[in-house]
Amino acid sequence: MNDAQPTMPELRIDIDRETAGGQYANFAVFSHQKNEFYLDFALLQPQTDPNVVGALVVARIITSPQHAKALLHSLAENISRYEQTFGPIPEAVDPSRA
Repeated sequence: MNDAQPTMPELRIDIDRETAGGQYANFAVFSHQKNEFYLDFALLQPQTDPNVVGALVVARIITSPQHAKALLHSLAENISRYEQTFGPIPEAVDPSRA
């Protein structure tokens, strides 16, 4: 009897130059429907009108509820490891309410 575990194929992730440069975002808005989660990442613009906070969406990710939940757990795990290495991350102030 062979008890060897089947080997998983290697995951190879390719990324083009433009995507590898990334997009900076300092604000995010999340919403959902039954079968999708929408993750909008935005850049808050300098205020020219004190009554209006402008934000430009720089990336939108649409994913399944299952993947959104896996992302939540992975992000929490990575934040925990980050804080073990660099110390606690202070809570952010909601810039839209400042």
